[in-house]
Amino acid sequence: MNVGQSDSRTVGLLGDKAYLSDCPTVRPSDASLQPIVTKVEQGQRLDRDDALALFRSSDLLTVGSLADLANRRANRDRVYFAANQHINPTNVCVLRNTCVFCSFARMPREDGAYTRSLDEVFAEADAARDNATREFHIVGGLHPKLTLAYYLDMFRGLKARHPDVMIKALTAVEVAHLARIERQSVRDVLLAMRDAGVTSLPGGGAEVFSPAARATIADRKLTGEEWLAVHREAHGLGIPSNCTMLYGHVETLEDRVDHLLALRALQDETHGFLCYIPLAYHPDHNELGERLGRQGTATTGFDDLKNIAVGRLVLDNIPHVKTHWPMVTPFISQVALSFGCDDLEGTVVFERVYHEAGAATQMWLSYDEIIALVRGAGKTPVERDSLYQPVRTFEDWVPGRHAVRPEGPAPLGELFKIEHRKTARAARRAATAIVDSAE
Repeated sequence: MNVGQSDSRTVGLLGDKAYLSDCPTVRPSDASLQPIVTKVEQGQRLDRDDALALFRSSDLLTVGSLADLANRRANRDRVYFAANQHINPTNVCVLRNTCVFCSFARMPREDGAYTRSLDEVFAEADAARDNATREFHIVGGLHPKLTLAYYLDMFRGLKARHPDVMIKALTAVEVAHLARIERQSVRDVLLAMRDAGVTSLPGGGAEVFSPAARATIADRKLTGEEWLAVHREAHGLGIPSNCTMLYGHVETLEDRVDHLLALRALQDETHGFLCYIPLAYHPDHNELGERLGRQGTATTGFDDLKNIAVGRLVLDNIPHVKTHWPMVTPFISQVALSFGCDDLEGTVVFERVYHEAGAATQMWLSYDEIIALVRGAGKTPVERDSLYQPVRTFEDWVPGRHAVRPEGPAPLGELFKIEHRKTARAARRAATAIVDSAE
């Protein structure tokens, strides 16, 4: 997809008109949803009250059926996935003690802190040679001393070694952080990233845009408006991106709806979002989970599916909705394929961020496992690249030929180790000093 070329209002709900007659009428058990059923069946845009009604309703099957209807119109039975590898260059972050929902970040001298040399990043990426990787997904902490040059050299080095692998790299928060420490504009940072080989931006760092919720869970992070501004700038430069919402912490239903509407408004303006991903909060090994008494718990399957479905229905102008299986389990993700979702994420070779927060899912999925999940849901698997261009389909797929190698994505060692925090909090005085030094 080229930025600026998608239909801003009908891509999700109207889609292929010839397909409308094949979609059965939805009959809600919650009568209050009937006006929304009529809107969706007629391809009309939902408003704020509609979105709140969907979140408040306990009629999950009707909400899911409506989302499935919207998704089928846009994507038929196709389910996309990527052969992707996650690379997290550093977990040192100036927001260690203010972004209290995060379990990944460390202080520079805290146990488990790491910063990769470029040679170490390239060694980790070499796993791609055996795993048919088509996308590097690169995110990390806001390190106070890593410069833009470090990342540009990383991107160029990865492209030189893996010219056919697309690079999806750096959240809006990381881009703004680099612009601040380099005393450059966000636009200049994005231009340099694009010229060094970055294809698209991930959607992380959005959390939830509500100022009150954001002050509670991610104080001193980019505001919602600032996050949107980075993506607006990227889209204007022809760099598409994903978008996200973190749910299941302190946000209200109104916060969720307003967040979705803000994403929809930017998409109406720029048409640059490729995909929406609702992200489930994990409460282990972080201060927020400790404060809320939530450690050892997780979001419910009901809420996971509701967020997928409402996202699909409200974001009628974003082509794809992704379920992130490392957060909600492959099994909830498989069910989500009938609740408005058309993207199963991918192989996700060695995901650290959510596993440090207590995610108990495996560290990667093989082609065989992904294809089995998709076909088990009655759908058609399609491998894609970062821009949702189809790479291949699997009519003649023979299981067992192209699995992720059994010993893991790369030889075991320090680069491939999860080390949970020993404490949810770090020393406040040290945290303040490091944050101030980066501003």
